[in-house]
Amino acid sequence: MLVATTTFIGAIALLAYNISHGAKEIGVLCLVLGITIALFVSAGLYKVEPNKSAVLSLFGKYIGTTKTQGLHWNNPFFTKKKISLRVRNFESGRLKVNDEGGSPIEIASIIVWEVVDSSEAVFNVDDYESFVQIQSEAAIRSMASIYPYDPHEENEIALRSHPVEVSERMKTEIQARLAEAGINVIEARISHLAYAPEITQAMLQRQQAGAIIAARQRIVEGAVGMVEMALSSLKEKALSILMTNAALLWSAIFWSYSVLTVRRNPWSIRDQFIR
Repeated sequence: MLVATTTFIGAIALLAYNISHGAKEIGVLCLVLGITIALFVSAGLYKVEPNKSAVLSLFGKYIGTTKTQGLHWNNPFFTKKKISLRVRNFESGRLKVNDEGGSPIEIASIIVWEVVDSSEAVFNVDDYESFVQIQSEAAIRSMASIYPYDPHEENEIALRSHPVEVSERMKTEIQARLAEAGINVIEARISHLAYAPEITQAMLQRQQAGAIIAARQRIVEGAVGMVEMALSSLKEKALSILMTNAALLWSAIFWSYSVLTVRRNPWSIRDQFIR
């Protein structure tokens, strides 16, 4: 900037000097030349705002990336492509896909992302913003087709019942597709999930039937549990009664034996005590 200003001022000074000495044509030529040089030098000026970068190239050859904010000057022949490094997000449209069981569903997601490598975003893909959108929607379709809408077995991962696991899988799928474009996926989560309108009523009836079956199964399990508890309690009580009766029986036998022994030989017990 200083060079351009100095050149322009010098050109004006030369114009005034040549006019004063009768060489008007030379003065005009110097002015035009000075303005041309000043414009050429000022073409190398550019600014970099916070959280932005400038990718520099010379006749198609990558030169470097500038991330330092402020006013910069480089070769005027350098091509400067500015890239935003700020965190961005977009919400995909409602995509109609088939879940693992083949049921048509509608799903939409919110993707939070940022550019971490400006050169890859510029040179590896044509339009990195469009690339992010298209590849994200493709990853969402792929992810939704490997999970059922509702779990059919215990601990089975499903789209509706396990949002954390599904979101983590979605983030991994999208990151794998966007890594070559210098994109980092910060977060991916489902914003809309529902059965397709044409089967909503049928799926609602299916869910209601499943809930009724689950409730009946819970009642049966509770009844079976109560019966098992009752049988276990009866078993414990029967064992206690049996042991009590056995003790009483042995006591009676011992008492009867003692009575018979005393009747037959009254002195035998006394002799035993004396011994």
